[in-house]
Amino acid sequence: MQMSYQFLSVDRRGPVEYVTLNRPDVRNAFNEHVIAELTAWAWMAHRDPLLRVAVFAGAGKVFSAGADAAWMAKMSGYSEADNLRDARAGAEMFLAIDTVPAVIIGRIHGAALGGGSGLAAVCDIVVAEEGAVFGFTETKLGILPAMISPYVLQKIGTSAARELFLTGMRFDAARAKAIGLVHAVVAPAQLDEAVAKYVDEALSASPTAVARSKALIPRVIGRAPAEVIDITAEAIASQRISSEGQEGLTAFLQKRSANWVVQK
Repeated sequence: MQMSYQFLSVDRRGPVEYVTLNRPDVRNAFNEHVIAELTAWAWMAHRDPLLRVAVFAGAGKVFSAGADAAWMAKMSGYSEADNLRDARAGAEMFLAIDTVPAVIIGRIHGAALGGGSGLAAVCDIVVAEEGAVFGFTETKLGILPAMISPYVLQKIGTSAARELFLTGMRFDAARAKAIGLVHAVVAPAQLDEAVAKYVDEALSASPTAVARSKALIPRVIGRAPAEVIDITAEAIASQRISSEGQEGLTAFLQKRSANWVVQK
């Protein structure tokens, strides 16, 4: 069942859902309500077997400028307990989005700062226009990029994080691509076309193989190959005997498209 949102615009087109941050008057900044709605969307996505791709975008001139100034002003009066509760809500949002079993594509234009760059980090694929600006700007404000750090570190590594977290400096789309935060940089006029190509690629992949591959990555990353032999062997063996594993092999041998491929 489609949920109604105040700060998100959600457009479902078959197995693809387009999720747009819809606060253009404040540059799609995050507050507690946006966090609650993104979390609710993510947990619904976890339970949606027909969802195969989600595209995150921002309304207006930028993707997201980070935290809402009015929200930050309110937080300045919070107790430590209030701050802990608020921070946990944000951390749970990023975790919920990061673990959605569908492919999540970020469509970045204008700027993705602070939590906006964090949202890019939990996207599986990020396409940015060449003029987009990124930044983990929290230290400029006297705070930390704490909630987003697990996901950003997985994308950009320790060295880049030390430079960019500690300075809070802004950087362009080319640098974002060089460090792994972004996967494709295109001219603004080509942004939607580039996103559409990734959507098509995602829809040609087996839904269960996508979900299981996505779940496998955090179980394997950072561990020695010998430590994960049982995990990787079990993962491929169980997928090979699954209905989609069998269909994929049969389709390959018969030189036809598998039954999960969306035909245009």
